[in-house]
Amino acid sequence: QSQFVESGGGLVQPGGSLRLSCAASGFTLDYYAIAWFRQAPGKEREGVACISSSGGDRYYADSVKGRFTTSRDNAKNLVYLQMGSLKPEDTAVYYCVANVRRAGDLCEPSSEAYWGQGIQVTVSS
Repeated sequence: QSQFVESGGGLVQPGGSLRLSCAASGFTLDYYAIAWFRQAPGKEREGVACISSSGGDRYYADSVKGRFTTSRDNAKNLVYLQMGSLKPEDTAVYYCVANVRRAGDLCEPSSEAYWGQGIQVTVSS
């Protein structure tokens, strides 16, 4: 069965770094553009980053630009979100999503998107 499994979340102090990974199995990741979304309690889900199928084009929300970097290794069916200079307002559940399309300045999931299970990132002292 197709799976998109996230790892790498946890608790980090403000100013720290974390790297999230999503590993695909049962489908070919390199066919799809991939987006990262996050949702904090009481807030709407927001787009964080988007990367084209080849990795050649990357887009970021203004709130994370310069601090977060998304990358991918299609040969290994992996996608990453490197998060640095973390702030308390980055606290959220983060989702990786394959099969997205450009929408506005970022991306939106298609109706047949593959979703990661979501992983908690908590930035707190």
